[in-house]
Amino acid sequence: MVITLFMFTLVWLNKFPPQINHNAIFMFVIAVFLKALKENFEEAEVQVVDCPDLTEEPFTLAAPGLGGRLNIVEVGGPSFLLPSVQKDKVYDVQPLLKEIKYGDRAFVAGAGAGPWPYKNSNCEMMMNVMINSSKLKNQTRISSVNTEDETCVLETLKGNETRFALLANLFLCEGITGKVLKVHAKKRIGKKDFIATMQQALAEHYTDKLVGLGGSFVMKEGKAKQHIMPDFSEKPLNSVKELDDWLHYYDMSAPLIAVGTFVSAETDLDLRVQHFHSFSHHGEGGHYHIDTTPDTVEYLGYFNLGEVLYRVDKPPVALQFGKD
Repeated sequence: MVITLFMFTLVWLNKFPPQINHNAIFMFVIAVFLKALKENFEEAEVQVVDCPDLTEEPFTLAAPGLGGRLNIVEVGGPSFLLPSVQKDKVYDVQPLLKEIKYGDRAFVAGAGAGPWPYKNSNCEMMMNVMINSSKLKNQTRISSVNTEDETCVLETLKGNETRFALLANLFLCEGITGKVLKVHAKKRIGKKDFIATMQQALAEHYTDKLVGLGGSFVMKEGKAKQHIMPDFSEKPLNSVKELDDWLHYYDMSAPLIAVGTFVSAETDLDLRVQHFHSFSHHGEGGHYHIDTTPDTVEYLGYFNLGEVLYRVDKPPVALQFGKD
């Protein structure tokens, strides 16, 4: 299997004045998020806290924290899937880290298309891997559609498998503890999903700079609309309707553990402004859209601000659908 070579662009995020430190930026973002969340949820709280051990329940991530050398990595894009798949677009996190000279300690978490050569089928990916020198703690999941009964099949990648395909939105850090944004929200009263509430608040407030965050949230109560891509379509998917008809949608139950990133704007880098996939310990997982039980839903998330964004293998042609 040929692995796609890495052509990337580096962008500095959060270009606040140099006298404003990371913790001060947190305080700016808190005010932006809190106003939006209180308009969309009956209960909302945003604060700076010491990151709890995220290897423990309910998060069960591969690293304890979201600190150390904070990066957002966007690879490929929907243009490599739509209208027709480019199956040669296969990537691997380990050589990518070497290409950007990241270092020996890296925690990578986020949403993308899974390694179809591993599964011999298209699938969703919830990347969740800690790489420490040559040692891997691989808790990455993939979800696919059972061809017999169209149910969700959720599995953990085995061993040193760190490939993915087509597209991914990843948060990259050293996985160490430190200060993070804690976001808690209950009972949705508006029309926006949990992440869209914060992403759109960033977009409206920061029109002069690119601001991006990554991390994880748990939907503690309720159900969520999520999709899973089936195997690759034999015919081109040329519209939103054709895409929706191809995707498989499910009503998945809490607790769901989501990983991903969101940024304030697409910019000329053709960024995906939000992308989160979730997994569970009861066999469900997929691409998060929105909760379907607004009266009972409860979210708990921990996020950190990216300092650098790497745009890897940007498609030559931007796609106007398939990013939601």
